[in-house]
Amino acid sequence: MTFELLAEDSKSNARAGLITTDHGQVETPIFMPVGTIGSVKAVHQTELVEQVKAQIILGNTYHLYLRPGLDLLEKAGGLHSFMSWNRPILTDSGGFQVFSLAHRRKMKEEGVTFQSHIDGSKHLFTPESVMETQRSIGADIIMAFDECTPGTADLDYAKKSMDLTHRWLGRCIDRFDHTESKYGYSQTLFPIVQGCIYPDLRKRSAEFIASKNRDGNAIGGLAVGEPTEKMYEMIEIVNEILPKDKPRYLMGVGNPANLLEGIERGIDMFDCVMPTRNGRNGMLFTRNGIMNMHNKKWADDFTPIDQEGASSVDQLYTKAYLRHLFAANELLALQIASIHNLAFYLWLVGEARQHIMVGDFSTWKPQVLRQVSARL
Repeated sequence: MTFELLAEDSKSNARAGLITTDHGQVETPIFMPVGTIGSVKAVHQTELVEQVKAQIILGNTYHLYLRPGLDLLEKAGGLHSFMSWNRPILTDSGGFQVFSLAHRRKMKEEGVTFQSHIDGSKHLFTPESVMETQRSIGADIIMAFDECTPGTADLDYAKKSMDLTHRWLGRCIDRFDHTESKYGYSQTLFPIVQGCIYPDLRKRSAEFIASKNRDGNAIGGLAVGEPTEKMYEMIEIVNEILPKDKPRYLMGVGNPANLLEGIERGIDMFDCVMPTRNGRNGMLFTRNGIMNMHNKKWADDFTPIDQEGASSVDQLYTKAYLRHLFAANELLALQIASIHNLAFYLWLVGEARQHIMVGDFSTWKPQVLRQVSARL
């Protein structure tokens, strides 16, 4: 994987770049739709390409390990082949999912023993096994195994957790560097900065991660319960330290405002379930603001979902029709809303990129931030 920095905003830390992998290029800043188990919910792969304009998607190691399982994925030739997706894939290490199973897991220096949420069977994730699992899945970018510290953790817990993540990273790097991809294309490993909401810990973690000189770096443990302003503060602290010539990935974030604020602070890559999850529940993000499609005000509104929307579904269907589908619990509602929201997210980061390239991001961002954050 390579990264080329193409432009920087003169009044902020926003930047535009180009990631190149063996499965294609990714223009940054970028949003990655979440395809947890090899599927972006309610959206098939041709729609991801043609409507959403997705350049890279995310899969999850924990879920793919449990189902369909590594044997089947290897027989299929890896996740790209299995799901018929020929563009880049990034896999989360599964750390967030494992650690969210507080009543189902036991953590120690070796790794984490956990019970499957599917059938209760016991499994062990170690830094070494997670590297091998992601090799088998076949993602272009794989993540180090870390502990995702809760946003409300006290200083002592956050420090112990960060130190464990750092020790695990050493083991991840050692195993990754002594193994090869199974499918004939290159893979790369991103370490993850932790440290909760404590500036000194975030600085130490960012310095440690930067010293490993990998092809890219991630920022984890944010948007997990801490105040939004604390999240932005931690991003600023970390990005002062992480190298500028490597992509920076903010994990699990966020809403449109979070994306714009993150880009302004130097973030290149984002992922979040919000556009599809909220879409399936009737919340649409648009250029003019946020709509709740369950509201009666849309019942006889025969204007397009989004007059200047990013996908053809925006002009093809009206607000009244989409509200009717939600009221009738029709599955098509979930599909239309998911496509719309994902296309909007990709449009938003694409617009940010263009304004960085032409040099007026700092004047464009406040105006569009007000628009997309409004409640309609």
